[in-house]
Amino acid sequence: MNAPVKIRNPCPPGACDCERERLDAEDADLRILKLTRDAENTLLERLSRVESLKDLEHMQRRIFEQLGVRVEIAPGFNEVRTMRGISIVVQKKTGLCRKTRKSVASAIRSALEARPQIAYELLNANDLLRDA
Repeated sequence: MNAPVKIRNPCPPGACDCERERLDAEDADLRILKLTRDAENTLLERLSRVESLKDLEHMQRRIFEQLGVRVEIAPGFNEVRTMRGISIVVQKKTGLCRKTRKSVASAIRSALEARPQIAYELLNANDLLRDA
């Protein structure tokens, strides 16, 4: 017998901006509901342990494929002096909580701080350190 698919518990009313009630529509993308609390913790742990830019890009692709959420990582508009200068944007999506978006960005930032070579590769990929 197949076990039922676990879905994320709804947020308390008024406590979140995820607009989960919009997922009741017939044409709604329900992939985001597969991100249970346990799956979210696993994702955050995995993101904080990325080893290279290639690994980080792979995680970005997997997040999009499995959840339909785009994660954009790029140098900010001003010069990048610290990891805070790198822009990490997690796309707002129906069913994805603000807290989760913030946690994903924080996990990626902690990985960049722990392994600065990833940030250097990212800057180099955007031609900021080409001749350095």
